[in-house]
This record gives sequence, structure tokens and C-alpha cells, in this order.
Amino acid sequence: MAHQTRACERVRHLTRHLGATDDERDVIERNPTAAGADQKIRLAPGGGVGSLTVTDNRTGKRYELPVTEDGFVSATAFKAIKAGGDGNGLKLYDPGYMNTAPCKSKISYIDGDKGILRYRGYPIEELAERSTYLESAFALVYGDLPDARQLREWEETVMRHSALPVPVIAAIEALPHDAHPMGVILAGLNALSTFHPEQNPALQGGSIYASHDVQDKQIVRIIGKMTTLAAHAYHRNTGRTPAHPVQTMGYAENFLYMLDAGLDPNHRPNPRLAKALDVMFLLHAEHEMNCSTAAARHLASSGVDVYSAVAGAVGALYGPLHGGANEAVLKMLARIGNKEAIPAFLQRVKDRKEKMFGFGHRVYKNFDPRANVIREVAEEVFRLVGRDPLIDVAVELEKAARNDEYFVKRKLYPNVDFYSGLVYRALGFPPEFFTVLFAVPRAAGYLAHWRESLTDPDAKIARPQQVYQGEWLRVYPSIATRPPASSDSMWHVQVSNASRRRLAGGSSSGKEFQPKRSGGSGGRGGGAVSFAHPPRDVGLGPAFSSGVVAGDATSGVDKLFHAR
Repeated sequence: MAHQTRACERVRHLTRHLGATDDERDVIERNPTAAGADQKIRLAPGGGVGSLTVTDNRTGKRYELPVTEDGFVSATAFKAIKAGGDGNGLKLYDPGYMNTAPCKSKISYIDGDKGILRYRGYPIEELAERSTYLESAFALVYGDLPDARQLREWEETVMRHSALPVPVIAAIEALPHDAHPMGVILAGLNALSTFHPEQNPALQGGSIYASHDVQDKQIVRIIGKMTTLAAHAYHRNTGRTPAHPVQTMGYAENFLYMLDAGLDPNHRPNPRLAKALDVMFLLHAEHEMNCSTAAARHLASSGVDVYSAVAGAVGALYGPLHGGANEAVLKMLARIGNKEAIPAFLQRVKDRKEKMFGFGHRVYKNFDPRANVIREVAEEVFRLVGRDPLIDVAVELEKAARNDEYFVKRKLYPNVDFYSGLVYRALGFPPEFFTVLFAVPRAAGYLAHWRESLTDPDAKIARPQQVYQGEWLRVYPSIATRPPASSDSMWHVQVSNASRRRLAGGSSSGKEFQPKRSGGSGGRGGGAVSFAHPPRDVGLGPAFSSGVVAGDATSGVDKLFHAR
């Protein structure tokens, strides 16, 4: 605490010389963790400009590799380090991009050791308290917070583009009623791409996005339509039709309206619940170079249209290792059940018999700054809709873990997923919809990175290297003398019941399918019909429990199985 006080005093002294406003000084005083001693002056990243001297012990040669003022070494500089062999230089092996920066960015900043997250320099705690999702989205996309006129025009334009084309709605309604909501969102985004050919570089040329107008149009379209796509994804499972979007409502308020209004045009969502959801959207809008944002920039590097780039990012977010952690937290808390069971649960975690979800983060080695805000949002939501008994388990679990040396030593602190699932459950969303509530606001971050990549002078099509470990050279053998593949091969693909029914029928070609029979001589003789493998339960949903596989009726597999 004394360290924070001294840090704030130093920053106050600097701000008097740098002309900081009262608002900026207020941020420092009320958010010492978010502001920190480097609020106005950033310490040199990675130690600053210089050089790295590398001695190759294989050859004795020395190399001078430049270190930039941003504290990085160009990976291509290592290609100059050679030691005979195949004549190629060194590569940097970094699975998962643990310490690789594929771009330079001005959009968001994270200091995991200090628990700092900033959008365009604004501390996330300050934005959650004083801003809105759409206002922060403007800053993420364009670089600064808007003034009153810009904000009004931005909000009106985004909401004006919230309606979906009728054929896109028809495409969504053609999907199975039990389709995963994220699959519905992906289908909708890809369908939208086909409805706006005027912006597609594949059709209009690679320079089409050089137009500021074309960029802006796609940005407001995607942000505006994400909540409408989400509402259709939600009601694809309920069998109901979402209400039409209302352009005069706020962003989160309109989303709740589409979910709940039905045929009542006079319905109005609770404003405090709408505000709570808006804060949740703001907290999830951007998070630097995560898996899905990296996917967006990777795809954008090829010059693909922005709808496909955002859809690819949403597809990455669909993965349970990225977007599904808050659902795992809920299941964990339900498994614990009550506060009395926490000590035994923590012991099982230490014994590696249980996993503790919602604690720890690949980036944050301190408290996730979003988690504190979400806990406050949770309390507000519970005051309005009733208290979820699991929140007491969550609070007690957090308290116990933060006072346990085992977890403190390993820097395992609550992350954004720890409380967000409880908030979403209290708001009435099913667990499978949680990732959608992640994807809707994150579109702003994807679009900010997409737009930034368009003017990046260092941008190149993403084409990572690999470390090849396969067979070096083989001679192509005749199939007559070739042995069976020994390292791996295709297993027997299960024939669906629908295919068996069809194949059991006759054919207009005069040929008839003859299934193998055990214990007989073939044809229609004795013995039971046998297939390569008996039917087995593969955990498919109710629609597929009979073995029917989508596309069987027109797949033409009978041509593969009929005798020739």
C-alpha cells in the first residue's frame, strides 16, 4: 500500500508538469493498480533499444542482432546464423506463440504481472464504471473516445444496421432446431458475406478496403447485426421468433428486447439488467492477441473479406479451450455444492484429483482486473433477479484460495470466467449460450485488429515456418507389391442405418447389393448379415440416435457399396 501511495505521488508530481486533467488525476488516485507509476511515462519495453550478441558455439562465430526500441528482435535476424548442414539458418520454435509477436498494435495493453488491462490506454476499470460498450467499441476501432456528436452518430448508425436480410434469417431457420448457438452465429456471418458482394476483395479487387467508407460500412454492419444474430441463435433452440430490433434502444437493451418482447411491442427490458449486460459486453470487447483475435488477423492477411475473417475468429472462440471456460466454472461450483465442501475440494486440487476452473490465466499472473468488476455486476444482477446460491460458494472459494499458500505461490487468481458464468446464468441464459455472449462484444476487438492490419506497413500474408520431422525421401512402389500402411490408416467408417436401409433395396441398374453373410457362401444363402463393425453409441444428439446422418439421402454412397 505504501508503494502504491508513493507511486501515485510520483505520478501526481509528473502530471503537474505534463498538464494532466482533474479526471486523469482522479483515475490515478482511485485505480492505483490500473494506473501505476508509469501512467504517463512508459518504461522501455524489454529494456529498450540496443543489440544482442550471439555466439554460435557450433562454429565460434559471433552475430550482432539489433534490438528495437520496442524491445523485440526480428525473428528473421536469426536466419543469418548458419552452421553448415542443409545451409539454412536458425528458426525460432514457438508452439502456441508463447513469446512471439506477429504484429505491432495500438489497440489494447496487458501487463499480466501487474493485473493491468487497457483499451487504447484507458484502464478497463475506469471504462466499466464510466463508459458504455458502444463508446468503448468506438475507441477500440478508431483510437480515441468520441465526443458527444461522434458518439450519437456512431450509436445511431450501429443500431440502424441491426436488422438482418430476410434470406439470412431463412438460412438460420433452415438449421436444426437443436443446432449449437455458435454454429448458428457462424452460419449467419458467412451468409452475410454473400449479401454484400460490393465489399468483397475477391470480387472488387484487393484495394476495396482502402476506402474509409467501405471499412466503416462493414464495421457498423457487423457490430449492429451481432446481437440480432445472437437473438436468432437463442430462439432457434426455443422455437420462438425474436422480436424485430428497435433502433432507438441501447445496444444491450435492444438485445434483451429481441429475446423477451415476443409479440409485445411495448415490452421494455429492466434498465439495470441492460446496464449490467452492457458492462459485461464492455469487459469482453477486446483482449489483445488471443487465439481468436490472432485468427482474425491471420485470415485478414490473405485479403479475405471481413465477414469471413470475423467468422473465422468466432470459429476459434467456439473451441472449449478458448470460449467455454465459464461453463466449466459453473459445473465445478455445482459439484462443490456448498461452502463446507471447499476445504476438501481444494485438497483434491492439490492432490491433482480435481481441476480448478476460473483460476489462473495464460497472461495474468496477478488478479484479472475484469474479475473484480464482474463480481460487482453479479451482486447487482442478484439484487434484481434473486441470489444464486452458487455465488456464496464462489466467494468463499476465492477467499480460501487467495489465503492458501499453494495457490498464491503459483499465482492462481480468479479470472474473468470465474464470475461471468454466474451472471449469465442469473440472467437466464443456458450454458451453451455463454460463448455467444463472448462472441457478440468481441466483434469490436476483431474489427479493430482487422482495420489496423489494413494499414500496417509490416503486414504480410501469414505463413509460419515448420520444423519438418517426416520421412526424407521415398521411392513410389507399385500397388501390387506395396505392403499395408503400418504407421496409421483409416479405420472402418461406420455405415449409417439409413444407408443400410437404402442399400438393402434394389437398383434400376439390375444389380443388387449383396451384404456379406457369416457362415454362408454368399448371395442369399444361409448365415446372418454382417457388417464390418456393429452399430455403436457415439454420443450423438437425439436427432441422430437412429443412425441417420445428415446428407445420407443424397450422398451417393450406394455407388461405392454396390457390386460393380
